[in-house]
Amino acid sequence: MGTLGTLFAPERVAVVGASAREGSVGYAVTHNLVESFDGEVLAVNPNSDEVLGLDCHDSLAGLADVDVAVVVVPPDVAVEAVREAGETGIENVVVITAGFSEAGSEGAARERELVAIAEEYDINLVGPNCVGVMSTGVGLNATFAPMDAQPGNVSMMSQSGAFITAVLDWASDRSLGFKDVVSLGNKAVLDESDFVREWGEDPETDVVLGYLEDIDDGRAFMETAREVGRETPIVVVKSGRTEAGASAAASHTGAIAGSDRAYEAGLAQSGVIRVDSVQELFDAASILAGQPVPDSEEVAIVTNAGGPGVMTTDAVGDADLSLAEFSDGTIDELGEFLPDGANVYNPVDIIGDAPSERFERTLDVVLSDDNVGTAIVLACPTATLSFEDLAEATVEMQEAHDVPVAAVLMGGTSTREAAETMSEAGIPSYFDPARAVRSLDILAEYADSRTAEYTEPTTFDVDHERVDAILDRARERNSSRLGVEAMGLLDAYGIPTPEGEVVDDPAEAQAIAEDIGDEVVMKIVSPDILHKSDIGGVEVGVGPEEVWDTYEDLVARARQYQPDATIIGVQVQEMVDIDAGTETIVGVTRDPQFGPLVMFGLGGIFVEILEDTAFRVAPVSEPEASEMVDDIEASPLLHGARGREPVDTDALVETIQRISQLVTDVPAITELDINPAVATPDGVSAVDLRLTLDTEEL
Repeated sequence: MGTLGTLFAPERVAVVGASAREGSVGYAVTHNLVESFDGEVLAVNPNSDEVLGLDCHDSLAGLADVDVAVVVVPPDVAVEAVREAGETGIENVVVITAGFSEAGSEGAARERELVAIAEEYDINLVGPNCVGVMSTGVGLNATFAPMDAQPGNVSMMSQSGAFITAVLDWASDRSLGFKDVVSLGNKAVLDESDFVREWGEDPETDVVLGYLEDIDDGRAFMETAREVGRETPIVVVKSGRTEAGASAAASHTGAIAGSDRAYEAGLAQSGVIRVDSVQELFDAASILAGQPVPDSEEVAIVTNAGGPGVMTTDAVGDADLSLAEFSDGTIDELGEFLPDGANVYNPVDIIGDAPSERFERTLDVVLSDDNVGTAIVLACPTATLSFEDLAEATVEMQEAHDVPVAAVLMGGTSTREAAETMSEAGIPSYFDPARAVRSLDILAEYADSRTAEYTEPTTFDVDHERVDAILDRARERNSSRLGVEAMGLLDAYGIPTPEGEVVDDPAEAQAIAEDIGDEVVMKIVSPDILHKSDIGGVEVGVGPEEVWDTYEDLVARARQYQPDATIIGVQVQEMVDIDAGTETIVGVTRDPQFGPLVMFGLGGIFVEILEDTAFRVAPVSEPEASEMVDDIEASPLLHGARGREPVDTDALVETIQRISQLVTDVPAITELDINPAVATPDGVSAVDLRLTLDTEEL
């Protein structure tokens, strides 16, 4: 066990607030412990002499060798109980009591006091406002849940206490067991990262499950999960997929990101498997805990029913799996014993009169094929098939070949005993073929994540003096929003930009245009005008003789649109042939939990409508940046689809990495868009820039 070992394997547990009054939390916790715990239970209640046969103590003071104190008294008293636990030398405290940060400013103040006490005495504090903790290894049920967990090799944490009680009830009918169960509550001290780390060091935990509503420190969680996930799969349901707050964003990236993109990216980058439902959560737990990691994503299907076999094949096509192509030897061997009418190719239809022996022989051949990474056994009820015999044969073949198997038993009462036999051997069974395929898909996803090598992000040379000068000017102006006047930031980070400057005089604009020596693009520069093209604030293809008048027209339009706008000047910029390349966008928004979130996608004026984008949490490594380029649906356009010349994707990958470094180095940048970043066969050019600064960070 890790640093929380005594929390999950205590010998003495004290209940502060133990009660003999049925229906109270103090009674439920004490009763659960008395009924289940292998160790000694101590009751603490100064107003009672006895609770459930236990002598009552007035306080924790003087109680020796207590490993865990469970606190169920009112919030003000709970704070003092935690202090007393610290003074007594108790390392682990579970505060079930509510009335803390979830209960307004007064409760939040109490919670801050709890945290201070825990820090002073180095207490592992669970909660407050939680259901409690369980550990079946020692019969620990320090909760007020109405039932115990069954023993197993899955450990689970949840921010919802109701979720825990519902799951325990649901799992009891499905023979799903747990090692440890934790109700996180308000996560005042111990949070999801602490428990992931603990269970990663626990040899009795094979799978970590989580129901999370938020993650307090996204970066810490990513680091912990990335390390633990190499050996112990982590599966999470993350609730809250709304895009609340996106409407307030000042950039395209911020508007698209919403509230869930950072979680999606951060969990994926750290190898955490995210599922969408409770059913998927426990389907994943069953197969990850019971089956070996596959060598490939190639699936074999063995069935006695053609129609369901086709359904299963369709589900494989919808997943990130593929049908295995059997070797010639496998096909020939199947043809030697399967009857006429059977299909020896994948999916293998051994037809409806198949007894369990035919299933067994077919599985033996199919699982021997090196091209098969996983398999699905699908059976419908027939007069010639015993589901119980099929279950025993499937278990024997899976164990003999050590290839992961999922079963689809398309029946009701007649399949229950067979399903139990398979479950005891670690083979999950389902009625719906799609669930079986999704489970194997999750197993393959975990196989990929545990073998993926983490690459440290590249560090590029930067002109820090130029960066500081630009940020100093923004500080002097008290500017929170910058546009093309900050293009020097990109230059300083080695990102190519068109030739040009921002000027505040038409004569200077004329001189810059003459230096460029060709038609130019001119843009109004104002922190108060975000969408320049909407107000006629951009002119393209301006000839040298038109520059002066165009300058004055742009300023006049801006004044007419917003009389009080701050006008910094006009950018005169070398024209970039957008038609010769593809408009992309590289952007950043800063997530409160995960930090900078980098976006890549198709750019231009329709970026928020198309939303063909990919996200990663910064810092972004080269492989991750390359994945971003490939992840968007329009990726074939970048690689030369339909006879187009491929763009320089290496330059795009490097641009993403350089932007990642910029926003990691400069925490004052809260939002940033390069739109468009024009990608051509010869490289990338950042044509336009918009960013938002947190002036307090400057």
